Amino acid sequence: MTSPAGTGASKHVGKRAFSTSPGARVPFRGRLRRDWQLLLMTLPAIGLLIVFHYVPLLGNVIAFQDYSPYVGIADSPWVGMSNFQWLLLDDGFWDATLNTLSITAFQLVFYFPVPIALAILLDSVVRPRLRVFIQGIVYMPHFFSWVLVVTLFQQMFGGAGPLSQILRDHGHSGFDIMTDPDTFILLVTAETVWKDAGWGAIVFLAALAAIDQNLYEAAAVDGASRWRRMWHVTLPGLRPVIVLLLILRLGEALNVGFEQFFLQRDAVGRDAAEVLDTFVYWRTPLTGEWSYGAAAGLVKGVAGLILIVIANKVAHRFGEQGIYKRS
Repeated sequence: MTSPAGTGASKHVGKRAFSTSPGARVPFRGRLRRDWQLLLMTLPAIGLLIVFHYVPLLGNVIAFQDYSPYVGIADSPWVGMSNFQWLLLDDGFWDATLNTLSITAFQLVFYFPVPIALAILLDSVVRPRLRVFIQGIVYMPHFFSWVLVVTLFQQMFGGAGPLSQILRDHGHSGFDIMTDPDTFILLVTAETVWKDAGWGAIVFLAALAAIDQNLYEAAAVDGASRWRRMWHVTLPGLRPVIVLLLILRLGEALNVGFEQFFLQRDAVGRDAAEVLDTFVYWRTPLTGEWSYGAAAGLVKGVAGLILIVIANKVAHRFGEQGIYKRS
């Protein structure tokens, strides 16, 4: 008579044996059979990622060539690091980089917290209908094009806008913030807040919904005020999401956008509105310096990767998971 299998013994499934102990590792083929439906669902997304992201990465080889579209990649002469040397000695590149970093730093302080605060305010609205109505209003600008957003701001804050007209009617000199390079950083941040703060609050609303409501009840029983509950329950519950999005934002520190700055570059001047994306545009398609633009894009991508890795390491030091787990 055979003895029964003890705890943690393997069970035979068909011809394969898989361990049932809690810490056991399922074989790779077993995981494939178990999760094949989920893997099949991800195939279209993986295909799009490969076709539109990873395959174009191969074109970065032109950054090391004197590329001409008339002869192709295979026949373009190899120039090594010459394009990067040319790039690093270009004052225009460093001016655009400084503008980009300045705008990113300013928006991290004055834009990044806005979706968090907006999500907390929306979550505090008790009436569901009123909350849905407010959410619809703050989400709507995200679907407007930058052409429409810049036009609306021009109509409101331009030299012929209603605010300037009111000031003139009361004996004051008007103003035109749309053409003032000294306040351009404030302008683009205000446009970004109006357009994307509501949409950015969605992920924080989802994180707020995942916080255990019993924590709020326990804090209220202990006599914590609303501000104390927000500080000790709400913000710690949002911290992992905040850290994750902050890391991703730092990874895009050199990518503040193209269309918003392209549309307003002529109004405020190159010195104020030139960022890396517009710099690459003016120096690549319009002049035919394809290798130079590819070198600038490659430098921007590598710098973003380095910033993500550094920010993720800092997150690990503070006990957060970041965008990937520690080994």
